[in-house]
Amino acid sequence: MHPRLSTRAEATVFTMVLIQGPVSRVEIARRSGLSSAAVTKAARPFIEAGYLEELESTERRLSGAGRPASPLAIRPDREFFTGVKITDDELIGVVTDLRAQPLTSMRRRLATTTAEGIVEELKALVGELLAADPRYRARCHSLGLAVSGDVDRVTGVVRYSPFLGWRQVPLGRLAAGATGLNVTVENDVKSLTVAEQWFGEGVGASSFALVTLGTGIGCGLVVNDRVVAGSHGVAGEIGHIPVGGEEPECHCGGRGCAEAIAGTAPILAAVRAATGDASLSIDAAIEAAHAGNTSAREVFARAGHAIGLAMAAMANLFGPERIIVTGDVQGLAAYDLFEEQINRSFASQAFGAATDCRLLLRPRTFEQWARGAAAVAIQHLFTLQGR
Repeated sequence: MHPRLSTRAEATVFTMVLIQGPVSRVEIARRSGLSSAAVTKAARPFIEAGYLEELESTERRLSGAGRPASPLAIRPDREFFTGVKITDDELIGVVTDLRAQPLTSMRRRLATTTAEGIVEELKALVGELLAADPRYRARCHSLGLAVSGDVDRVTGVVRYSPFLGWRQVPLGRLAAGATGLNVTVENDVKSLTVAEQWFGEGVGASSFALVTLGTGIGCGLVVNDRVVAGSHGVAGEIGHIPVGGEEPECHCGGRGCAEAIAGTAPILAAVRAATGDASLSIDAAIEAAHAGNTSAREVFARAGHAIGLAMAAMANLFGPERIIVTGDVQGLAAYDLFEEQINRSFASQAFGAATDCRLLLRPRTFEQWARGAAAVAIQHLFTLQGR
C-alpha cells in the first residue's frame, strides 16, 4: 500500500514531482521553500515504497562540487486507479496510472438510472476493467466516480443530480460495498477540472476556469492553486447565473438561467419550435444550423450570448488567467455556432483586464471525464487537500 501522508512537506514534495517532475531535490527546495534536509526526509518514504525513483544525472550543481543532483521521478505503474464517468445512459470507465494516463477504457450501457441498478452495472464494469491486466487487480485500490449535479465529496453523497433524477443518494458507500475499493465521488465538472489542473491545460496557472457545454453548462474554478468547492459544494455553477430575465424556467426552479437557454434540451426545443419540425434530433438541429437555416442559427446565437454573459460574470468575479472550454460531443459539434456570439458577449460584458483572459477550446471525450474521476482519487490519496 501507499505511504501514509503525515506532513505538509510530504504532500508538497510528492505532488511537485507528480505534476512537474522529474525534478531535483535542490529545485524542489527552491520552489517550495523547504530545506534540502526536509525535502530528503519527505521523499524517503515514497522512494522506499517504490512511488518515487532517482534518475541518473551527469549534471553537477552549479558550484561544481558535490555529487550529481539526481532528479526525482514518479514510477507511474506503482499504483493504478479506476475512474468512471456516470451519465444517464452509460458508464464510461478507465484504468489510469499514477499520472492519470488512461491505459484501458470500457463502456457499459445502462438500462436504468436507479442508484441500485447503476451500482450493479458499476460493479460489473470495474470487474472487467481490472481483469484487463493482472497488475491492475493487485495494485488498484481506489475508484473515482464522476457524476453530474450537487455532490458532497466528503461524504460521497449525491445530493441532487437532475439528469439522473437522484436526491440524497449515498453513492460512495454503495459503490465501496459493491467493489471493495476506496471510493471518491465528485461532481463531473470538478473532476475534469482536477485533471486539467494537475495533468492538462491548467498546469502552471494558479487560477483558471473550465467551462463545459452540452446537456448542462458547467464550470470548475481553480483559485490560488485550489479547486473551489464553496461551503455547500456548488461553487462554479455558472449554468444557473440568470442571463435571460424571467424566461425560460429552469429545472433548478429558477428563471432565465444560462443552462435553461444553452443546454442541449432547451436548444433542441427552441430549434424545433423555430423550424416547426418536432421530429428533429439535436444532431439534425446542429446540421440545419450548419446548412444555413436562419431560424436554427438564431437559436444557437442566443445560446452563445447566454454562455458569453455567464462566462463574463464568472471572469469578472475572480479573474482567471485562462478559460478552458470543453464539453460533450454535441456541445463541441455546435461550438462554431456559438463561438462568435460567445466572444462578442464575453468581450462586451467582461470588465477591464478580464477581457484579456484567454479562451481555449479543448475537446474532451467522456474517457477524459472518467480520467478526471481517477485524478480526484489520486489527489485524495496523495495530498492533504484530499483529506
